[in-house]
Amino acid sequence: MVTFFSKSRNALRCGFAGLALLALSACDASLVSNPLPGTGGQKIDPGARVPVALLLPKSDAAGGPVARSMENAVRLAIADLGDKANIDLRVYDTAGKPATAAAQAQAAVDGGAKIIIGPLFAEAANAAGNAVADENVVVLSLSNNASIAGGNVFVLSTTFGNTANRLLSYAARQGKKSAVIVHQNNVSGTTGRDAFAKAATRNGVTITRTVAYEFNPAAATAAGTQAAAAMTETGADTLLITAEAAGSLGFLAGTLPPGGGQYVGLTNWNISQVLTLPSLQGGWFTVPDPGRSAGFRSRYQAAYGSSPHNLAAGAYDGMAAIGTLIAAGKSNALTTAGLTRRQGFEGAAGIFRLLPDGTTERGLAIARVTNNALVVIDPAPRSFGGS
Repeated sequence: MVTFFSKSRNALRCGFAGLALLALSACDASLVSNPLPGTGGQKIDPGARVPVALLLPKSDAAGGPVARSMENAVRLAIADLGDKANIDLRVYDTAGKPATAAAQAQAAVDGGAKIIIGPLFAEAANAAGNAVADENVVVLSLSNNASIAGGNVFVLSTTFGNTANRLLSYAARQGKKSAVIVHQNNVSGTTGRDAFAKAATRNGVTITRTVAYEFNPAAATAAGTQAAAAMTETGADTLLITAEAAGSLGFLAGTLPPGGGQYVGLTNWNISQVLTLPSLQGGWFTVPDPGRSAGFRSRYQAAYGSSPHNLAAGAYDGMAAIGTLIAAGKSNALTTAGLTRRQGFEGAAGIFRLLPDGTTERGLAIARVTNNALVVIDPAPRSFGGS
């Protein structure tokens, strides 16, 4: 049995947990209030120098290393833009604390910032959004917790909803008709369950049963057996799995029968310990566009002499969107109308677009676990087709 539970995950504050999942594993969404309604964002003079604030947990023990990589990524995005956009980047330390984030967001706006990238942690991003909502400033948070999205706050990272819809859309095209959901009883598990359920409805897949388990090794091990039985009893052809590699996935997968149906993962399975699990051979999950991701990593490595953190691409994308819109010469570049343009943007790991509800849609590839390795079976889209 491969053990994936990690004590270190509890040390990470709300909004950041391992393997590129923000907020959902460590933050109780019930504690997060939605920001005040936004009124559209700041108008700018695109020919002038545009002040952009970057709020990151630079002095936070858990978030500091991620913050450094994100700041590097933002500066790389500015370098990639060249002279197309004149950006005045101003960096503020949130210390990973909501109150500090709110104060720093206010200080940034008082200093002339027209838009904010960050914060990283969900509660800090929510606090920052609330602090500047009455001053008509948009916050491009680096969280993936969709509960804080809306008003003047966008979440740049990939949400469970985005991932689930990509997976269920592909499953439906492959003729999958019914599914069982198996999820852990914590915030990420229940959020993942809801994302799968909504995506299933949207794509015409019937959920025949839901299997929940407590977040501990014994319960996760038993849940694998229970989920397999539920598939047999209900005739479901697909099992939708919310577990994370750093959490309960190893225990759950240890009691799933190989070839027991189509297994589909909501989280990142591109980890050697997961790719070698016998029961998950043939399983599906999503990955960012591999080619574009490799290009970003190469440019980052050349610029900074190290590899980017998994979460750095989201920070790059925030600046890429801002710079692209400024370069287009539009005064509404940093407004909701400008930021939510239908064709979206070219990002570090593929295309993405900001949606009116405050979430981000990303063009993801579908991967399959094949012979202990990742194989892309449905490439990431290269455009949204203006839809």
